[in-house]
Amino acid sequence: MLNPIHLRTLQECVRTGSFAEAGRALGYTASAVSQQMALLERAVGAPLFERSARSARCTALASRLAERSRDALGALQSLEREVRAMVSGEEGSLRLAGFATANARILPGVLASVIEQRPHAELQLDEGEPDEVVDSVLDGVLDAAVVFEYDLDPRQWPTDLRVDEVVSEPLRLVLPGSHRLAGAAEISLHELADEPWICTRRDTAGARSLVRLAAASGFVPRITFRSNDYSVIRDLVARGMGVAMLPGLALGTGSVRVTRIAGRQPQRRVRALYRKENTNPLLPIALDCLHRAGSELAVLWGPDTAAHHPEPDPRELPAEVPPSPPGGPPDLRWHGVGTGASGTRDSGAER
Repeated sequence: MLNPIHLRTLQECVRTGSFAEAGRALGYTASAVSQQMALLERAVGAPLFERSARSARCTALASRLAERSRDALGALQSLEREVRAMVSGEEGSLRLAGFATANARILPGVLASVIEQRPHAELQLDEGEPDEVVDSVLDGVLDAAVVFEYDLDPRQWPTDLRVDEVVSEPLRLVLPGSHRLAGAAEISLHELADEPWICTRRDTAGARSLVRLAAASGFVPRITFRSNDYSVIRDLVARGMGVAMLPGLALGTGSVRVTRIAGRQPQRRVRALYRKENTNPLLPIALDCLHRAGSELAVLWGPDTAAHHPEPDPRELPAEVPPSPPGGPPDLRWHGVGTGASGTRDSGAER
């Protein structure tokens, strides 16, 4: 393969007609230029100069090689600039994924902040639940994923991934505006033991957390409606169809009353997963923006939601989840709201 440094020197030799002048233009001695040209001739397999005691005249082959190499060297210089930009994070791509409420409430601002700092970066965002995106992070399809984990339904993440806590969402009680306890600053869960409940589908962490928390308060919740679309849950509550327990990102706005749970404050933790060996220079920028967004939410929700909040002791959790009432409640399934990292959405996905 022809050495691009030697080709660049050849171009100067052809332009100036002299080894000495080419050396002055490039910062080499005439002897160094002569050595480079000898190596280039050896690589080409033919003489490039007609040498005499006083001069070295370029051959037709040298002129042709200098002309044809101009575009190639220009492309190589362009590639070098592009690689340097990618190494510094000025250019390149970053692939992220998050669950639905994080994509709605957190990640738009994060992406905008990254673009503000790196205008030429290419960002991609996908959507999926934790179980849908973890493998994509492990396989390098995604640079990072924003996932969640309930205190009352703990899970283990792959040891090959780093796990950064972004923020802890408080779980809050959501009541109709006309409810008898709507004006209370906080409510003990057992005060709602006889109420109809609305929650996510049976196979979700949110539903298991509600049942476990209710079990700790001495009752089995009577779940009348289920939906994985939090807007459906809020609307049903607003219409007086029941009460609910929702994480902070899902509270939204509307004609419902949001109240703290008395005593221990259960939470859903938002985390960022990424490979330990990932060297993408855009990743630290995105993680910094993500942590700042989490800090802003923690201020909004209160000090007990800061990312440094200690982990609960799993030994305090009920060992078994009590069964649902006979027959079980109906499922209100959502339709056509985005896709996961694999292009599909799990029917049991929690938003």
